[in-house]
Order: sequence, then structure tokens, then C-alpha cells
Amino acid sequence: MAPLWRLLVVSIFLRCWCDASRTSVSSSGQRGASNGERVKRGWVWNQFFVVEEYTGTEPLYVGKIHTDSDEGEGNIKYTISGEGAGSIFIIDELTGDIHATERLDREEKAFYTLRAQARDRLSDQLLEPESEFVIKVQDINDSEPKFLEGPYIGSVAELSPIGTSVLKITASDADDPSYGSSARVVYSVLDGEKFFTVGRHTGIIMTAVADLDRETQDRYELVVKATDMAGQLGGLSGSTTVTIVITDVNDNPPRFPQKMYQFTVSEGAAVGTPVGRVIASDADMGDNTDMSYLIQEGGELFKVTTDAVTQEAVVSIKKPLDFESKRTHNVVVEAVNKHVDPRFVDLGSFRDQTIVRVSVSDVDEPPLFQPVAGAVLEVQEDAKVGALVGVVSARDPDVKNKPIRFSIDRATDQDMIFHIDPNSGAITLDKILDRETAGWHNITVKAEEIDNHTMASQSDVSIRILDVNDNPPELATPYEASICEDAKAGQIIHTISVVDKDEPQTGHHFYFTLAPEASGNQHFALWDVKDTTAGIRMERSGFNRHEQNVYFLPILVVDSGPPSLSSTGTLTIHICGCDTDGSIQSCSATAYVISAALSPGALIALLVCMLILIVLALLILTLQRHRKGKRIAEDEEDMRDNVIKYNDEGGGEQDTQAYDMSALRNLYDFPEAKGGENGIAEARPAAARWPPGSRPAAADFSLFEGYIRKKVEQADGDLSVPPYDSFQTYAFEGAGSPALSLSSIHTLSTASEQDFSYLGEWGPRFRQLAGYYAPGKPGEDGS
Repeated sequence: MAPLWRLLVVSIFLRCWCDASRTSVSSSGQRGASNGERVKRGWVWNQFFVVEEYTGTEPLYVGKIHTDSDEGEGNIKYTISGEGAGSIFIIDELTGDIHATERLDREEKAFYTLRAQARDRLSDQLLEPESEFVIKVQDINDSEPKFLEGPYIGSVAELSPIGTSVLKITASDADDPSYGSSARVVYSVLDGEKFFTVGRHTGIIMTAVADLDRETQDRYELVVKATDMAGQLGGLSGSTTVTIVITDVNDNPPRFPQKMYQFTVSEGAAVGTPVGRVIASDADMGDNTDMSYLIQEGGELFKVTTDAVTQEAVVSIKKPLDFESKRTHNVVVEAVNKHVDPRFVDLGSFRDQTIVRVSVSDVDEPPLFQPVAGAVLEVQEDAKVGALVGVVSARDPDVKNKPIRFSIDRATDQDMIFHIDPNSGAITLDKILDRETAGWHNITVKAEEIDNHTMASQSDVSIRILDVNDNPPELATPYEASICEDAKAGQIIHTISVVDKDEPQTGHHFYFTLAPEASGNQHFALWDVKDTTAGIRMERSGFNRHEQNVYFLPILVVDSGPPSLSSTGTLTIHICGCDTDGSIQSCSATAYVISAALSPGALIALLVCMLILIVLALLILTLQRHRKGKRIAEDEEDMRDNVIKYNDEGGGEQDTQAYDMSALRNLYDFPEAKGGENGIAEARPAAARWPPGSRPAAADFSLFEGYIRKKVEQADGDLSVPPYDSFQTYAFEGAGSPALSLSSIHTLSTASEQDFSYLGEWGPRFRQLAGYYAPGKPGEDGS
């Protein structure tokens, strides 16, 4: 509220100013006497002002409107309209004086726009054009500064230097900033000025000290005041609170609360088993507390990892522990900050160390094999039963060193080939070995403490069977070669290779030679022996396959031992007819063994046998032709049935579109059954076709008439058969069948005119086929 004297001074000033304006006449309102023209009349006033917050009991004089046509006779009536006219502002119709009847507030409305009218009192006609004027509300310092956005929250990093800006605050004053100092605001800190300052005119809060420590105090509450009138006496003020949060920086190293930790672990603990957990504390917060752990000493048997959730150091076993070797281990663990701020390196080392003492406790351990990975033993395949294969070794790793018993897991030695001494671990043979059957034997040996069978361990023992030369070499396959009759001497006609089941350590070395029974051979020779192969070379030119078309060449193969073993294989060489280009056309199969020349007696015996075979063949052929003529007459009476099968159920007797019925109706021309006495009409017989010229007469049906009647009666009385359309099959052979044998062999041997006797000349490979087609013996049944 403004002082009363100030309102009075302003009011007197305005009143005097308005009185002076009444007597003034605008240049537009004067009459021009010189030219005699009538000058346009005009309004006489200036801008009006009214002081806000007037608290008097009488209406406050604002100003006066006046027209230069008013001569003071009371003929003119003054009126106003517009904002507040008639309510806030009233006018004296006779004098034109305007008064304010209400208390005005510039902060709510700074000015009012009105319109003035001057009318003739009698005729109510406008004497002047309606004119617009403004009444401004004069400001006084009646509004204090306000912090519209408060309370404020800001942050600043700890250890920030003096003068570091934190945040800016702003206070608003509703008074008129263009009039006086009512809206000129200055700032000051009421509470917390020891640590923070504020810009007097800017409102920027800054640090006042450089040693703000989040670990000591992490937030400050300030009270900031804003005062108008530029801080002069009598100015109004407002305040707000400002919360300043101190953010963390990595200014503290990790620290272990203890310099030594002690843990105990069993020597039987598996690799990776956690031994214990330790943790270093860090006074910082957030990412500044992230740390990693390292092992500076003792990393041979232990390792350390960091728990990402708890930030603990987890010490675990890296290698198996042994109580008997070392019972106490000192592990030096170091904690290091991950994010080191280089601004604070001078504060000290950002790491710390502690000692983790691990005590190993003793447990009863199973026997330990040497070597741990398992033994590899070797034995000759010709070793005798009871021969020593090797010795396995195991010991009790405990201090007591208890005695051990050995055994073989029979699941790995089901044939019980090996035996082990339970006390010494010596492995011997129980059966004869064969490297070619099994070159390796993998057995499992078990060792257990005699007085505690639960303390047992196993080890794999691999036994390699060393080879001895106990298998002779052999030709890889039964070799055969074909050469032309006009082949030239010196030509390599074939290459042979040899295989040996043995595997000597020095490798295979074989020797090839012709067998002794082929020592008189003058036709072929072995040549170019290399490793496991040899070539067959011709020694002469010109062969006659009609004289001899097959040669059997026995070949002796000897290995390098020791001892040397040998075997004999045969190479079959065919003499063939070739064309002019050397391409083979045909080869015969008569065999001749290359050996010493046959004796005359052997040749005579061979000729006699061949003569006997020829005579027997002629006799058989004669008998076959005799029987062939007899059977031709019988074949003329052969009758065959052609059965046509339709695998279609159709739609019943009325369905004639499913398949063509004409094929069944025109097979033969039988008299239609009229539901006769034999009941054949109900039987649904199968369709049959008789060969031309052999259709049976009606009397022939008497052979199976009774049989069909019986079957029809059985079908009608059987409830399990289909009740409607059905197809009955009657397997009745009748009194006898005129059909002969259907054998293709019999047909060929009797009715065929082709002579197959030449099959007997094709050698042993066609012997069985020649037996099928050769003429039968006298008295043999052709069927």
C-alpha cells in the first residue's frame, strides 16, 4: 500500500495539470478572422492518469474532457463510453470532470480505453465527433518479487573450484519496470552463504569454497532473497529455497577393511571351487566404486574373479591342491579402481592389497597311477601264455601310504586275455594273441586301498601287439589277362600286386618268381619287380587260340621275413582273336595249364573220354526227338482258359456304365439258363473263353453241374458271405486235365526244332545251362 501523502501529491499534480489544460485551446479550435472561414471545432485534453491502490472515501478525480465549442452556458452534455464507463469511471455531464469510483490495480489492468461524446443538451445531437482517449493506471511499488519456478534443485561436483556455477534463479516483480525502481530486483543469500554465493543482479548461484566433500556432506539447503527498489530501504522482498546436491568424483581409493583373511579348503576340492570372498570398500558411489581384483602372489594355484553384483573378490582353486606337498598358501590380492580421474592422482594410489591365507586340510585320497595319463605297453604277438606284458604302478598319495591291490575291469577284457598280479601290478598273458585279429587292446586297471575299497581309482592301459611274420603274402585278387594271338614278344601284358596281413616295422619287401611247376614255360616271364607289384612280360610272339586259348601261370611270392613266408597264386591268360587295330573280338574258354609236356598215355585217355561223351550226347538227342513227335499230337487237343479279371466293384447289377459288360457276354455262346433245375442261374460264374474249335458241348457241363449246385446252396446258407453281388471262385479240376506241362525247358527240349547241343562245347561255365537244354536220357519223363 502506497503512503497517503504520495497519493495526495500525485492527485494535486494531476489536478493542476488538468486545470491548465482547460484553458488551453488547440490550434484546430481557433477561428480564422482573416479569411472568414469557419474552423472545425475540436476536443481539448491530454492523456489521463490515475494512481492505483487509492484508498480514499471520495471518488478520485481523474481529469476533464472539454470541447472548444463549450462557452460555459450549460448547453452541452458530456458522456463517456467504453471500458469501465459508468461503473469504474463517472463523468459530470455539465463540466466533463471524470472521477474513479473504485480502487484500481495496475497489475490487473494497466490502462482503460474510453470514448468521449459532446451532445446538445436539448436535441441530443453530437456536437463533436466521438473521440477515443486512454486512462493509464499509475504504478506504485505494491508487488513483492516472487520466485515462480522455486523451490530450486541444483548439483555441483565435489572439490569444484571457487566460483563454479551451480544454477540460475529468477524472481519476477509485477510492478511496472519502466516506472521508477519498483521492479528492479537484487539477490542475496540468507542461509548457506558460507558455502555458496549468488550474483546480486544475475541470480547465478556459485560455489564459495573449494573443499566441498560429498563424503562429508552430500547436499546443502540455501535460502535466497530477492528485493525490489534495487535493494533500497522500503523495498519489498521475496525468498525461495535452493537445494544443492554434491555429486561424486573418484577421489577415494579402495580400501580393504582387513590386512589378512584366513580360509580353509580341502585338498580334494575340485578345480574352480571357491575358497572365500573378500571385498574392498570405496567411499565413492556409482561407477566410481567399480573395481577389479588381481593376484600379485600365489597365482600358480589360485585365481581371483570379481562378482559383478556385490563387487566382491572371489578366490578359487586354479590347480589341484596337495596337503602332502604344501599345507598353507599366502595369496596377495590387490583391489584397483577401474575409473581413475587424472585430476585426483596426486591424492594418492587408487589401489590396496590384502593377504588371503589358505589352509589345506588333509583327506583320504584314492591311489594315484604313474603315469597319470595311463600306460602304453607292447608285446609280441607270438608271446607265450604267461609272458610278461608290462607293470603298472600306483601309490597312495596320503601320508600313511596304505597298501594297494590291483585288478582288471573285465568289461574291458571280456575274453580274459590278460592277467594282473594284485600286489605287484604285473600284467601277463592268459591267451595267445593275434595281431591280425586285434592290433591293440585297451583295458582298464583298477587300484584300491586294501582296507578301504571306496578309495579306488582307474587307469587306462593300452597294449600294442607287435607284429611277427606269421602270414604269407598273397596275390591281391585272382588275376586274369587277355592277349591277342599276334601279340609281340617283350610286351607287358599285365601287372599284379600282392598283399600281406603282416605289418613289419621295416616295411614290406616281396620277391616274385614263377612257381617250380612252370619252370619249363617258354611263353611268359616276370619283369620289373617293385615293392608290391610285378609285371608279366611275353617271351615269344604268335599264339594260336584254336590250339590253346587259356594259360595258367603259377606265380610264387616270398616276403622278407623273418622268417620268410611264401604262397603261390595263379594268373589266368586268355588268348583272344583281335581285329587289325588290336581290339579283342572273342576269346574261348578251353584251359591249358602251363607245365611240362603231357605224356602220350595221358593224351590217349583224354581222347577216349571225349569220344564217350559225344556218343552219349547223340543218344540223348535221338530220344528227345522221338518224344517230341509224340507230344505234338497231344498238344493239338490242348484247351486253355482265358480268364478276364475286373477289379472293380461297380454299382451293382443295374450299373452298366462302370465297365463294359460285352466282354463277358460275348466270351462264348452258352444257352441262357432259365432259372433251371440245377440252380446255376444264381451262382454268378466267372467268365471264361474257350480256345477256337474246342468249345465244349452242352453235355460237358455234367462233369461239374453237381459241384456248382452244391456250392450255390452253401453260399445261400452261409450268413458270413456278402448278401448281394459276389464273385465265387470254384477250384474244381474235374475228372482230369488234358493240359500238358507248361515248363519252358520241356518245350524247348521237345517241341523246339533248335539244336542246343553246341552248349556243351562252351566249357565249365555253361555246363549247367547245357544240362538244362541237352537231350534227356532214354526213358526220362519230359514233364
